[in-house]
Amino acid sequence: MANLQAIVAEKFPEAEIVNGETLELNVPDAKWHSLATMLKDEFGFDNLTALIGMDWGDLLGVVYYLTNTSTWEMVRVKVTTADRVKPMLHSITDLYAVAGIYEREVYDFYGIIFINHPDMRRLFLRNDWVGFPFRKDYDANPEVNPVRLDHEKVDDVTVSYVETAPGKIEKRKVEIFSPEQFVVNIGPQHPATHGVLRLRTAVDGETITKIDLYLGYIHRGIEKLCEGLTYPQTLHFTDRLDYLSAMINRHALCLCVEKAMNIEVPRRAQVIRVMMDELMRISSHLLAIGTFCMDLGATTMLFYPLRERETILDILERTTGARMTFNYNCIGGVIADLDPNFQTDVKKLLEIMPKAIKEYNKVFTGNVIAHNRMDGVGVLSDPDAKDYNCTGPTGRASGWACDIRKRHPYGIYSELQFEEVVRHEGDSMARFKARISEMEQSCRILAQLVDQIPEGDICAKVPKIIKLPEGHWFQQVEACRGAFGVYIESAGGNQPLRVKFNSPGFCLAGAVDHLTRGEKIADLITIGGSLDYVVPDIDR
Repeated sequence: MANLQAIVAEKFPEAEIVNGETLELNVPDAKWHSLATMLKDEFGFDNLTALIGMDWGDLLGVVYYLTNTSTWEMVRVKVTTADRVKPMLHSITDLYAVAGIYEREVYDFYGIIFINHPDMRRLFLRNDWVGFPFRKDYDANPEVNPVRLDHEKVDDVTVSYVETAPGKIEKRKVEIFSPEQFVVNIGPQHPATHGVLRLRTAVDGETITKIDLYLGYIHRGIEKLCEGLTYPQTLHFTDRLDYLSAMINRHALCLCVEKAMNIEVPRRAQVIRVMMDELMRISSHLLAIGTFCMDLGATTMLFYPLRERETILDILERTTGARMTFNYNCIGGVIADLDPNFQTDVKKLLEIMPKAIKEYNKVFTGNVIAHNRMDGVGVLSDPDAKDYNCTGPTGRASGWACDIRKRHPYGIYSELQFEEVVRHEGDSMARFKARISEMEQSCRILAQLVDQIPEGDICAKVPKIIKLPEGHWFQQVEACRGAFGVYIESAGGNQPLRVKFNSPGFCLAGAVDHLTRGEKIADLITIGGSLDYVVPDIDR
């Protein structure tokens, strides 16, 4: 990093360099694309981990987190503009594929136009929406922006702002689908889209030629709502993002706040959190493989993993009182102590899981029809997984060792013995098998902890009114679908200036077009199911 700082200071004297937990670079937009190119090509920052739109009042801009996937070093870059009428920043879609969907989200909510981005349409909101709702000066008056009950007009033309010469921007129309293309809708009500996700799909016979992604059918503006709430009040939203990864998401937000406040979480609470996370992971993967098999027509297989999942939900319910939105982690620890029978119940689960996994493999994994539907279908290469920021079982099934529990350990994960499940086929079968193997590793973690839960407090003493100092923090955890990140920026009060939930499902959805081109229309269901995205996690 010292070498990087020296070269940035030499080549980009305009850049402001700030040393901290993560190296920070504040750079003018005119130099941003050149800096991003150097960071990727010369210093190996080949993964765009997060892209966060911001409104600081006097400035609009973007905060980027870039990761070197060889060393797992991270750098933070801040790029701003003072133009609030027609703000523009340079796109990095030519460097990072995932920037295509990231930048459209920022345009949708902040109105920042990305120069040279190929598709500057809204992503979540209707194209006729008035204003940009994440700005601090947004007018939410329904008379200005009434609730529209008519159907949204679908236009197969988008716009791109192309830089034809330095400082000269030309607005161009870009065709999404030509009149000759045959386009069908998959979703938003199709059960195999795993929620209200709409995929406008161009086909040539049975072969997919392009997919245009439509999001936002259940967008609730959670990140915007957080700006008007205290930090404890924001916690319950995490249970309602990827609700199948609720415990882990909430763990991430608590860790981010605890990092900002330098709170030491009691050992008992740390062990409980990890055990709950791994129970959550097994539960999620069980539902993932079951519903995936149902998508392919193997309905019988669905009932096998649901049997063990009910056992896990019973364990969680006895401690938390809930089976889905658990409301269990809190700032400083956990809300309630474990049920008296928790350890006994976990041991019983660990006894039945090895036999159950053998059963899953016997019923489905070795089936010849399953192999015909999954082998070689929807192949995602290692470089493409990094380019589209497809983490979790999807990335690891493509050979990318990206488990946050190993790369940036949190809680007590650094003390535990478990293997990072990495496969190299990159197809739908590899993603399916990765989840089964990850359940085995989660059981291994639980076995190490079930008899080692220490006595002591379950929550640290925290102030009644929680205020974060002025600053910003970023925390990732390994959620069930990949790296789940929380970004908090504080102006020093008891409410955040900005909260960003960097969801893994968003990136997985962004890779669907790439994964399905050239595949059969029936394979779209296979590929989507193997990615295991959850739409509330995407829409937020």
